[in-house]
This record gives sequence, C-alpha cells and structure tokens, in this order.
Amino acid sequence: MDLDDKTRLIQKWAGAPVDGDYGNITADAIINKAGIKPSSVNSVSKYVNKPTPKILLELLEHEAIVCEAYKDSVGVWTWGVGVTGKSGHTIARYKDNPVSIERCLEVYEWLVRERYLPAVLKAFEGCPLTEEQLGGALSFHYNTGAILIADWVKSFKAGNRNKAYTEFLNWSSPREIIGRRKAERALFFNGVWTSDGKVTVYTKVHKPSYSPDWGSAKQVDIRPALESVMKG
Repeated sequence: MDLDDKTRLIQKWAGAPVDGDYGNITADAIINKAGIKPSSVNSVSKYVNKPTPKILLELLEHEAIVCEAYKDSVGVWTWGVGVTGKSGHTIARYKDNPVSIERCLEVYEWLVRERYLPAVLKAFEGCPLTEEQLGGALSFHYNTGAILIADWVKSFKAGNRNKAYTEFLNWSSPREIIGRRKAERALFFNGVWTSDGKVTVYTKVHKPSYSPDWGSAKQVDIRPALESVMKG
C-alpha cells in the first residue's frame, strides 16, 4: 500500500474528500473526527483582508503578461494580465504601444485590490479568510467574476467544506481551465502554493491580426518588479 492509498483510507475514516491529497481540509477532518478542541491546535495561517505579494504571484502563475494590446481568442481587446475594457481601465492606449512589465503589474495590482477584492470580501462577509483562502478565492474571481454567485462559497460559509470542495470544480469550462481550478482549490482548502515567481511574458504582437506573438514568450522572475510596485 503506497502513501496515497494510506491517505485515502485516512480520508475515508475522517469523512474528508477521498482524493489522496493530504492538506488542511484532511487535517481539519481528522481533528474533528478525533474530537480535538480547536483551541488546542496551533494555527499556522493568519487571516488577511488584502492581497499580499504571495497572493499576487500565485494569481499570476495562472496568467501571462502581454505588454501590448492584443485581441484574445474571441476578438476582445486585452492587455497586461488579461485586462479588458470591462475592468474600467482603458485598453486602447496600449494598441501599438508596448509598455514595461512594471506598468502591467501596476495596473494588475490596482485591479486586484480595487476591482476584485471588494467582491471577494463581500462574498465571505462574516467569515475571515487566511492568506491561502484569500489567494484561492481571488484567483477564482479574477478568472470567473462569479464569486458572489458560486455555490461552493455558500457551502463553505455554511460549514459544509466537503460539499464546497466538490462544488469548486463546477466552474471548469472550458476544459483547459480545469488545471487552474484544481490549483485554486488546492490553495483554498489545502494551502498548496504553486508560484515560483516566474511568469510568461509576451513582448510582441502580430500585426494586423493583433494576436500575441507566441514565439516572443519568455520566463521572467517578476518578484523584484512586483516588490517595487507594491512599495510605490
């Protein structure tokens, strides 16, 4: 019997999702099953109510940066970290006008803090979030815009973590997004971070199609730039 099989047996006994992945949700289930009082368990994570550098890096792990305005797969003008006109930021200014990675990160940090964070905090009102949970929820909302209507949020707030864990993957269309959804779920419920600080950056856009030049992709360690943006 390998380690994953042993983990599944423990999860089945504790009433946790039987997926072979040991994390916070499994640990909580074991604690509850064993009747251990929460006060006797040391909490590692702290509650946070704003994006931290670690959260912003994690969200970027699922995105890319395009320094010039381009058209996405359905013809919507997009720029930076998946930013469109719906965000309230004008994209036309970046057409034929590539800017620095720092400028892309500047707008990205502002959008997460001012446009996406309020909805996440409203969705979890009365339910403080750890850094891992806020990171997973923000990434989910940045991609779907659905944090206020997602069933998994309602189930989590009602105390049904197992149901919420399963419902998280209800938002898995198209299929290409499943990997991201699982990573967000692992972060929110199991505290699993995946970012190494490096992000794919596209520095060129084809003309006249305005599609990203996939050959211009390069891996960039954006931690110094992000640190500079957050200090400013």
